Amino acid sequence: MGIQLILIAALFIALSNYCMRRSIDSGGTTKGFLMIQLFIVFLVAIFLNPVRSGDYHWSPCMAWFGIAGGIVLALMMASLGRSLETGPAGLTFAALNASTVMPSILMVLLFGASFGYHYTWWNGIGSMLVVAGLFWAGGQTSKSERKSNWIVFVTAAFFLHVLFLVFLSWRALFINFPGENGLFLSFDMDDAKCQWFMPMVFCVAFLFQTVVYAINEKRIPKKGEVFYGLLGGIANGVGTFFMIRATEVSTSFEHAVIYPLFAVTIIILCNIWGQWLYKEKVNWKANSLCVLGILIATLDWKTLIS
Repeated sequence: MGIQLILIAALFIALSNYCMRRSIDSGGTTKGFLMIQLFIVFLVAIFLNPVRSGDYHWSPCMAWFGIAGGIVLALMMASLGRSLETGPAGLTFAALNASTVMPSILMVLLFGASFGYHYTWWNGIGSMLVVAGLFWAGGQTSKSERKSNWIVFVTAAFFLHVLFLVFLSWRALFINFPGENGLFLSFDMDDAKCQWFMPMVFCVAFLFQTVVYAINEKRIPKKGEVFYGLLGGIANGVGTFFMIRATEVSTSFEHAVIYPLFAVTIIILCNIWGQWLYKEKVNWKANSLCVLGILIATLDWKTLIS
């Protein structure tokens, strides 16, 4: 059941990504789309966390932690939006999802085996394959000033996504190792499990994007931005719900594969609609190398073998 749910989640996230591109096609910008989408996801996060769990405990410390995460997410989404406006959509989302191989490296360096983070030569090989695949695919895009801008924005989105995933992993340590996670911060179990953390992340990201939109656009959102923003926000929220459900019902074997499968499926789906609907020249060999690298670098091999 976990694998089926994570595939459904990937389908909805790929749909959300497509809506972002359609917002541009409608004559709008990603700024308006993201403002509306993040507001919808914020509402969904309230439903999925405090409302669904029935836990309305408020933690000021974790709220501040959520604010910091929201700023990182907002910067990442803004960079992603500019990447879509200046370059190929399929490769942009491939690069974003390929960044999932990096957090494990940083968590090993920051916390090590004592907190359950291990890194093997298999992980290293997978990471190198991902990097090689991205350089291969990116090197075949058309040479222009537009390409240079795309490289800057997609690189920023890549590393900000890595930082955001590390941030979420760090927060998970507060739950698994309350008061022992180091790096100058500690939370007790009740604070660490505060259900308002994710709503705060999306609330801050929404407010940040609203300010960006107001400063840069100075206009009422267009119908296309509103329509695709609402549709993209609902799709993102539903995808998030199925992803959470997948982690809750998956077996030990399924849990070892759901996250790599999630990233790989999004890459494939986004490249399919990029090639089919926008006639993008997708380098399937380079993308296949990225997919293989993600699987090798992020699969829980110990669980699979046992």
